[in-house]
Amino acid sequence: MRTGSPASQRGLQVVPGCGALVGPKEISGFEGDTVSLQCTYREELRKHKKYWCKESGFFISRCSSTVYTGDDGQERTEGRVSLQDNPQELTLKVTLRNLTLRDAGKYFCGVSKLGRDEFFRVSLLVFPGTLRPSTQPEPASTEDTRLAPSRTSLSRVSIPMVRILAPVLVLLSLLLAAGLAALGSYLLRWRKEAQLATETQRNEKVHLSHLSLDYAVINLAGPPGPRASPEPSVNPCTEIRGLSQV
Repeated sequence: MRTGSPASQRGLQVVPGCGALVGPKEISGFEGDTVSLQCTYREELRKHKKYWCKESGFFISRCSSTVYTGDDGQERTEGRVSLQDNPQELTLKVTLRNLTLRDAGKYFCGVSKLGRDEFFRVSLLVFPGTLRPSTQPEPASTEDTRLAPSRTSLSRVSIPMVRILAPVLVLLSLLLAAGLAALGSYLLRWRKEAQLATETQRNEKVHLSHLSLDYAVINLAGPPGPRASPEPSVNPCTEIRGLSQV
């Protein structure tokens, strides 16, 4: 006997009854299964009596085979139906054992109160046991049994092979690491040389630009001209002599 079979987990859509009581809309299981559902109620219904019954009647719905909860949260069992009220969590647990095809139908999960009861309708589906999927493992074939020793022998043969290949793999790993280290050193040296060449070219360009600037300044100044000869000085005595002769 199983509790909560996979088939009983389908269609668990929570729908309100009259607003104060909610639960699954549908549960299902196979013949011989045990299924459970949980009804949740509001705080104001904590101290009220809860019940579970099967719907009967064609034109007017009424309860049949009603089972009420026990006192102080004690589990109450009648036949194959058990109810347990949990006022602390505001839940009512309903358990149906050893399902039969005649159990299929509609049920009410309800709370007794003055005036109109709070309730909601639950559909129970029961499938024939012959439709239950098989869960037994398939027996091993004779071919698999014959192949089992050969697989064991192959595993035994592979162990020495691994021991032989282990040093080779270690050596290859060391060679690979050395090659990567050499490649990294070469790339680092090449990068430094490239940076040095770039700086040298940059310095040469700066030097050439300074030379061009100096040459341009010299051209703007013009070529040096001939030095002007000083004018002959006039002797005052000669001028006086000339005046006296006149």
